[in-house]
Amino acid sequence: QVQLVESGGGLVQPGGSLRLSCAASGGIFSIDPMGWYRQAPGNQRELVARITSGGSTNYADSVKGRFTISRDNAKNTVYLQMNSLKPEDTAVYYCNLVTMYGNYWGQGTQVTVSS
Repeated sequence: QVQLVESGGGLVQPGGSLRLSCAASGGIFSIDPMGWYRQAPGNQRELVARITSGGSTNYADSVKGRFTISRDNAKNTVYLQMNSLKPEDTAVYYCNLVTMYGNYWGQGTQVTVSS
């Protein structure tokens, strides 16, 4: 059974940094794209960042230059380094994995940016 487990969320002041981790289990996913989405209350879930097996990345315009997605295929883990955080970044962040067998989501981790 495929599972995604996120960690690293929390409360941070504006301008601060957090690093989110997502560990996948139940298979080998080195060929599959992985990404991070977020959802704030009253908003739809939106793509934050995505990374392919070859390391190609893309980002939402709102986080470009501040967030960095990376992956460690040996650990089936994807990371999201978040710098220069703004209150507008406050949301539940979800890890996503798409394989030929299915589309999988983590449980979400809360990120709150507040002074």
